[in-house]
Amino acid sequence: MKKNNSQSVFEPNTMPFLFFLIVFAVATLILKYYYLAAAEGVAILALIIYSFINRSRKRKALKAYIESVTYDTETAKNNTLMNFPLPIVVFRLNDSRIVWGNEKFFSICGLNGVRTDRSVAELVPEFSGKWLMEGKSQCPNLLSVGGRKYQICGNIVRSAKDDGDQNFMGIAYWIDVTDYDDIRHEYEISRPIAAVVTIDNYDELMKNQPERARNDLRDAIGDKLAQWGEDKDGILIRFDRDRYLMVFEERYMQGVIDEKFRLLNDVHQIANSVGIHATLSIGIGRDAANLSEALQFAMLASDMALSRGGDQAVIKNRFNFDFFGGKVSESDTRTKVKSRVMANALDSLVQDASQVLVMGHRFSDMDSIGAAVAVCIIARKNGIKANIVADTEKTMAKSLVEMLVKTPEYKDVFINAQEAMLTADSKTLLVVVDTNRPEQVEDLRLLQSCNKVAVIDHHRRAATYIDNADLSYIEPASSSTCELMAEMLEVALDEPKLLPCESEALLSGIVLDTKSFTLRTNYRTFDAAAFLRRAGADTVDVKKLMQSGLEQTVEKYKILQGARLYRSMAVAIPDKPHNRVVAAQAADELLNVAGVEASMVMYPTDDGGVFVSARSIGDVNVQLIMERLGGGGNRAAAAAQLSNISLQDAAKKLFAAIDEYMDS
Repeated sequence: MKKNNSQSVFEPNTMPFLFFLIVFAVATLILKYYYLAAAEGVAILALIIYSFINRSRKRKALKAYIESVTYDTETAKNNTLMNFPLPIVVFRLNDSRIVWGNEKFFSICGLNGVRTDRSVAELVPEFSGKWLMEGKSQCPNLLSVGGRKYQICGNIVRSAKDDGDQNFMGIAYWIDVTDYDDIRHEYEISRPIAAVVTIDNYDELMKNQPERARNDLRDAIGDKLAQWGEDKDGILIRFDRDRYLMVFEERYMQGVIDEKFRLLNDVHQIANSVGIHATLSIGIGRDAANLSEALQFAMLASDMALSRGGDQAVIKNRFNFDFFGGKVSESDTRTKVKSRVMANALDSLVQDASQVLVMGHRFSDMDSIGAAVAVCIIARKNGIKANIVADTEKTMAKSLVEMLVKTPEYKDVFINAQEAMLTADSKTLLVVVDTNRPEQVEDLRLLQSCNKVAVIDHHRRAATYIDNADLSYIEPASSSTCELMAEMLEVALDEPKLLPCESEALLSGIVLDTKSFTLRTNYRTFDAAAFLRRAGADTVDVKKLMQSGLEQTVEKYKILQGARLYRSMAVAIPDKPHNRVVAAQAADELLNVAGVEASMVMYPTDDGGVFVSARSIGDVNVQLIMERLGGGGNRAAAAAQLSNISLQDAAKKLFAAIDEYMDS
């Protein structure tokens, strides 16, 4: 420490020391001590010369030290790059030409030594440096090289040479993640899948069959299920008389989808002695966090399949439903007991409500208005105020609405959605009729605002449906919602006291949806019509409600002129907007053409979208076709509305949906 301090005294930059020496020399000279002043001057000069020499020596030593450190750093850096534990390559971004790469990189590409005469794309065809130019530091996909999987990370560097676009280079580090990815893949394909299989028509299948025949039918169905599950390494058990549970792994799921659930067709070949064929509903839960959630998904999917009429498979994951099958007619499992239970449940909800609001789908039709009238009848019986929420300017049942408002009981019943929002309170009961999809109701805000909701509908449940309803009565086997409501009225009313306009409103809904009792009818449809006839409905007045004006009739036949046949379906695509009622009537009229099993009328709307009205009279399920376009309905009548699309593009989607349905 002392040595260092003494050396610092003689540093040339120690200005105070030199200053005092010079001051002493000048003072000595002034006092005329010339010899002493001369000696001091020589000492000062010698000291300055020594300082310059010492500074030069230190500069050389520092330079040598810096050069040594720099050399060591470069050597370490070069050795680090050469011996980097991961494959690394430096390449030009414009053409992926290799600038430099370590031996490990060329080794994974199957080459010996370092090669700079190739591009990365030549060695790895799937490689692209686009992700680097997008500002990412990691390639979004894994790349396979030599049977191994690599995750690539990197960054962009700039060359010292200014060669235009070529001065930007990319550095890519190749991380072998084969083992990790294999574990991830095995985890994903080993996720549990739960399948709940239900015999839809078990009671109908076993009815009036001897015990031995019942056992044979159960065994035959069990054998088909066992054959279906034998190559899936799963567990199959029967946990109810008509329900089975199967658990298997995700690795087999794609094969089940690819074979389009052949189990549905295999079991359909089984029939009892009177020719009734067995049908299944399959609910599958996948993408679940655990077995418990998978089973919960499967139960929801099974309920969805049954609510859509059965004979189909439904897959439920975390986000949505997927549907398969469902081409055959729905089996009617309704009973008078169920109608009574639902009627009593609705009656109780009405009694506990401060008021009742009834809402159908947008562009309401006679089935929607007629069913709403039935709810008003039940409310009136209980002394509860009821209103029908509908846009009377955009309804397809104007003649029916005009007939109703002429009676004192319905003079102020029809209100719009804004008025309903102002009157609704915490005890208001909202009854949704003729639809079960929230996006199709007259006003979604009203649905979201009401705490008590009941849903009564005859359409198949779609992927989006009104959940958490206090009452949900969905019967796809029914011809119409008016048929369901007529059965409930027959139970709920001690004495059928219906106004003539009310009974005719309900009957018009049945007539509309059954096309004058030609489609989707069974004995219950005629029972409901007979009840309404006894209650005062006049069939002539109902027929008058169905009449259309001369202009609409001419417009309808103009649509028919442009129709053409496509795969046993009549398709009309006029290039001008049309009235929805007219388009629906045109679709109905096309079913009268020989050889036509289904009809579709597609036309542009004033808001830049496209609307499709579909009808069926044969084995074609138009609901499945319309669901592919985002619509819905039932087997015989369905529709879809496409937004922000040209008529030409919508037509391509329609024909693609038809092809997909017919080829499935």
